[in-house]
Amino acid sequence: MDFQQLEAVFSGELFYNSSSLHQAQKMVYATDASVYQEQPLAVAIPRNKEDIKELIRFANQNSVSLIPRAAGTSLAGQVVGNGIVVDISKYFKKIIEINAEERWVRLEPGIIRDDLNAVLRPYGLLFAPETSTASRAMIGGMIGNNSCGLHSIVWGDTRQHLLEVTVLLSNGEEVVLKQSSLADIQAKAAANTLEGRIYRTLFSLLNNERNRELIRAHYPKKSLKRRNTGYALDILADAMEAGNGSANLCHLIAGSEGTLAFVTEARLNLLPLPPARDALVCIHCSSLAEALHANNIVLRHQPMASELVDRYIMDFTKGHPVYQQNRFFIEGAPEALLMVEFMEQEEDALDAKATALIEDLKRNGLGYAYPVIKGPRTKLVWDIRKAGLGLIRNMPGDEQPVNLIEDCAVSPEDLPAYIEDLQRLLKGYGLSASYYAHAGAGELHVEPMINLKTAAGKQTFRDVLKDTVVLVKKYNGSLSGEHGDGRLRGEFIASAMGGEVYHLLQQVKDIFDPGNIFNAGKIVNTPKMNEQLRYDPQHEQQQIATVFDYSRQESVLRLAEKCSGSGDCRKSQVTGGTMCPSYMATLQEKDTTRARANILRQFLTSSTKENPFDHPEIKEVMDLCLSCKACKSECPSSVDIAKLKAEFLQHYYDANGVPFRAKLIAGFTRSQRLGIKIPAIYNAIAGNKITSGIIKRIAGFAPGRSLPAVGKITLRRWFEDYQRAIPQRFIKNVFLFCDEFTNYNDVEIGKTTIKLLNALGYGVEILVHRESGRTYLSKGLVRQAQKLITENVTVFSKFVTAEQPLVGIEPSALLTYRDEALDLVPPGLRGAAQQLAGNSFLIEEFLANEYEKGYIAASRFTGEKRTVKLHGHCYQKSFGIVASVQKVLNIPVNYYVETIPSGCCGMAGSFGYEKEHYEVSMKVGELVLLPAVRAAAADTIIAASGTSCRHQIKDGAKRHSLHPVEVLWEALK
Repeated sequence: MDFQQLEAVFSGELFYNSSSLHQAQKMVYATDASVYQEQPLAVAIPRNKEDIKELIRFANQNSVSLIPRAAGTSLAGQVVGNGIVVDISKYFKKIIEINAEERWVRLEPGIIRDDLNAVLRPYGLLFAPETSTASRAMIGGMIGNNSCGLHSIVWGDTRQHLLEVTVLLSNGEEVVLKQSSLADIQAKAAANTLEGRIYRTLFSLLNNERNRELIRAHYPKKSLKRRNTGYALDILADAMEAGNGSANLCHLIAGSEGTLAFVTEARLNLLPLPPARDALVCIHCSSLAEALHANNIVLRHQPMASELVDRYIMDFTKGHPVYQQNRFFIEGAPEALLMVEFMEQEEDALDAKATALIEDLKRNGLGYAYPVIKGPRTKLVWDIRKAGLGLIRNMPGDEQPVNLIEDCAVSPEDLPAYIEDLQRLLKGYGLSASYYAHAGAGELHVEPMINLKTAAGKQTFRDVLKDTVVLVKKYNGSLSGEHGDGRLRGEFIASAMGGEVYHLLQQVKDIFDPGNIFNAGKIVNTPKMNEQLRYDPQHEQQQIATVFDYSRQESVLRLAEKCSGSGDCRKSQVTGGTMCPSYMATLQEKDTTRARANILRQFLTSSTKENPFDHPEIKEVMDLCLSCKACKSECPSSVDIAKLKAEFLQHYYDANGVPFRAKLIAGFTRSQRLGIKIPAIYNAIAGNKITSGIIKRIAGFAPGRSLPAVGKITLRRWFEDYQRAIPQRFIKNVFLFCDEFTNYNDVEIGKTTIKLLNALGYGVEILVHRESGRTYLSKGLVRQAQKLITENVTVFSKFVTAEQPLVGIEPSALLTYRDEALDLVPPGLRGAAQQLAGNSFLIEEFLANEYEKGYIAASRFTGEKRTVKLHGHCYQKSFGIVASVQKVLNIPVNYYVETIPSGCCGMAGSFGYEKEHYEVSMKVGELVLLPAVRAAAADTIIAASGTSCRHQIKDGAKRHSLHPVEVLWEALK
């Protein structure tokens, strides 16, 4: 097929050839959040409707399938296939019209659900369906899956709120599907168009009494609200009967997984914002069965939500860099928790509902603890539930939780018996499972632990679903509640609903899409469900030699495999957080954390090279990783891509040589050591437009980026003279980590730090040690970094103790010894590295701890009123340190500190200097940080701990920012 012909009329982006960029793009679209993997023929990112029409034309001419894709968080393989993946997430993001009076919104399908609600909030409205992936799930995907979410027992599913859709049919016709009267339907059916054929044939099908009987007999029972198996013929038939032949075909589009038409616009019903006050009753149960019986008591009290979390998920929050703090409400060791939410306008009414439920549970002997969480802290509790899928990916070994029977739903009253039967079934296979999610709606996400890397595991995968179908039929439930059939459950729809009903579904597909160009092989006519999995049991896994130690993650491959595909890395700056800054700027799948883990996993399991890292496709996908480390904490599975990128680069350089610029940046200390010997000359050259321009051209730096200046003297040299002149009596002594950035460039900040510590009663010592190794790590020269780090750990471990800790100024340098050092030092030094990590603190952490202990008095600082806007360094965010920075800046009693809700500044060490990365660097900065700094009043203090962050603020916002120690020094009386 001639993709070049398509490219000539296509205004968006098209990837189809064998170049490393195109191949990389196809590889990162080979998976979603399911267990499937199949490389598409091409990837298309359309810019407008005309592009989609061209794709439809091309698909018809070449008999190829178009696979519509939004966030790619599908769990049933809906967006995996060998056709053309059509990604609408980048350009189809417009909100076209908001009608607050009639409570509806018209929009394009690529807008994120939570981003939409941020826009709607000032109108007092929201789009109600709330999936656990709402921070990145897009409206198009929610329509495709008929998403439900946490509050579906009150707010319903997407179908209920879908008023109309604008779609392109399989012949390119553009039509609007909405509520239509019998007369409207008859008029449309008379037309000699594909739309006319659809109305004629479809309504002839549904007006057949025999077909209606089949639908009534074989679709899930009416009390089950989550019903997403096949196409919604039952909903359509009921509507026709109740409305004298009228119907809304957009209800058929909801849940059709892109197999019937291509949605380009939608009009959605909106609800008023919920009551302002909320409370979560967290029911602690000693068994899963107890929790399910408690759930039926809960439903009598008409909650907003009743969600279950089991022990597996709770256990994986222990020690997690983010979710450990979310455990504050857990008492003892429950086997299962029910999170029951109430919302009311008045506190008294809220308390009454919570109390009534707790008393009812106690009367029935259900639960042993019932903490009630209110206000902002409810989000911390909900975040554990929402992160369930990612958290359980931290399970060690090849036996992993799999999405398989996670979407089967029964009526809530049947749930205890169904789960008891299911547990018996799984026990027969010798399988354990995780159980969580929508107890209130009768749908638990049940994820059995199966090793899909073996042929036996693949067979068990299929057999378990086959047997579960029998149970679902027993309770007249639904094979799919909200995640869809896709290629996972499609094979068993005929078993679940009967062959005659399945034939009706095939006819529906044929009516809309006779050429089978829309998402072929999903829902109907699917391949076997245990084919095209991510893992090939026939491929023998090779041992991969690495520089980092991956024993805590089992191996480098297992770390990459931990990515569940749930797409937490695709959230936008509207939602907040840091991960993933380059994706937020480019909106390209290849720039997500998920894509980087996926492509590395694919090559580590399939490469035939002795060095499996030696592939330019991996380099293409890793290129825009800023090594911000947000993924280490914000990803529920803690997939540390910064570590994986450094490992990859080292091996890639082994095969292809180290580029000049990488050597230059890694050896940053050497150039600064020379420069500070002649600081006036060096700074004149670096600051002069002509001479700095020459340097930038040689180094491959961006012309618009300023070069760093050096100090007049190194911090070490200054300290030698200073130390002789100060008294030696202090309440406590610390070792200062004299990092390379502070020693040569930010010397004044180093001086201020030492003076501040002395003024507050703390003595300072500086040991003879090497540079941090951060510049080498950032450029992938891991072995050289390893040598420096090993030397430093050897030195520091002899002196640093809890009584005399190591204190650092630059986050990226000091935190190396709380992070990478633990995985780089030789086995004999690991104990010492652990001890050093436990006694190493950023200056803000140290001061915050001392203030908490009462050793630093607020009375030492000014009472003047000042406003401080704080930007946290990425590593501070990853390690949960920003709160300490905010705390110390609040020591002056009248300082008002506001943390800017920014992610990465975009500079990321050398990344923002490099000419090919400069544009992305500035885009990242412009997401939140730089506009916030520009908007700040002239007398507002801008504070940032990172040297890169301050440089970005200087270049991008033309404002001078201070390190927090400078702020405190100026505030000291």
